[in-house]
Amino acid sequence: MPSALPDGEPVPADGALPAAALDGAADRPLGFYLHVPYCATRCGYCDFNTYTASELGGSSRERYAEQVVEEIRLARKVLGDDPRSVETVFVGGGTPTLLPPEDLGRMLSAVREEFGLAEDAEVTTEANPESVDAASLAGLREAGFTRISFGMQSARAHVLRVLDRTHTPGRPEECVALARAAGFRHVNLDLIYGTPGETDDDWRASLDAALAAGPDHISAYALIVEEGTRLARRIRRGEVPMTDDDVHADRYLSAEERLSAAGMEWYEVSNWATRGEAAARCRHNELYWTGADWWGAGPGAHSHVGGVRWWNVKHPAAYARALAEGRSPGAGRELLTPEDRRVERILLELRLRQGCPLPLLAPEGARAAERARDDGLLEPGAYEEGRAVLTLRGRLLADAVVRDLVD
Repeated sequence: MPSALPDGEPVPADGALPAAALDGAADRPLGFYLHVPYCATRCGYCDFNTYTASELGGSSRERYAEQVVEEIRLARKVLGDDPRSVETVFVGGGTPTLLPPEDLGRMLSAVREEFGLAEDAEVTTEANPESVDAASLAGLREAGFTRISFGMQSARAHVLRVLDRTHTPGRPEECVALARAAGFRHVNLDLIYGTPGETDDDWRASLDAALAAGPDHISAYALIVEEGTRLARRIRRGEVPMTDDDVHADRYLSAEERLSAAGMEWYEVSNWATRGEAAARCRHNELYWTGADWWGAGPGAHSHVGGVRWWNVKHPAAYARALAEGRSPGAGRELLTPEDRRVERILLELRLRQGCPLPLLAPEGARAAERARDDGLLEPGAYEEGRAVLTLRGRLLADAVVRDLVD
């Protein structure tokens, strides 16, 4: 969750939504994102809305779970008699597992009590490898978590140092085994490629180590150097080199080759899951990518219901104060127009394996799609069936293809 918040109109004190936001809600999935903004240390590349102990400004980690519970109760009031049960819950951060499993369980229980969980609900938490052990993982499973995502990033110590990651090589793989032993069927490992100083051999070693650990899902992201981060300052001072786009492309091709050979298949440009197992995909992220509804609880969390997008105040102290005063913690919101929603569908759905429907495209975008097909960026067969689906080369140039298609 990026730390910068956009401008927008004020959120009503009671958080009320326009009546039209719930039109047709029964036909859309509903999920919850629960943000835990705490980190033991700040990674040099991260610009998410996170806080170390010295930055909390009087807010308390010990009372945080109850504050999130209060926002979940607010969500019930705002959504009124919405009959939907929750299909996915994703606890992200920060480092959610800096909180004890009991606190994460209380937050999940509030979702269950206020809305109900679907029988097959996917319940995920992120975790740093150094923040869990066998007992805490068992506690998470007992609390109802079904999926866990570990931030591995790299298998090489020197790459982890550049990223300011504190775990040691090999620890994420140990955590996968501990999670399996605790009863987690679904386990993800996050990888980052293109870190300054990373070699091709380093990246291949990271892929091989991740696969050997036996997760059913791997995410691989190109490093984005965000302004204002420690890593951006180090690059600007010439302490570490910037990785170029050609290296990113080579690393992506290497990831596709190795992950595909190991029985995984891409279902979103940066995400691979065990081939033929739909349950291995992250259903919560699919909910984002397909424009469903979700309520984001926690400082800086974003929500979307029926074309209304809003975001909470950033700092934990301001978040706690709003809830204590009986106010929505919302900082601003925007009402998406039909055109906004059409463009967002193209932006997001084109990144998916099933692609986006060609009828979504405006005339100039449709002409761009035809050119992209002729240039080998879109699959000809899918195009003939009325969908824009990226080829492997198209995935390498996904941002450029999207820009052309939304015109």
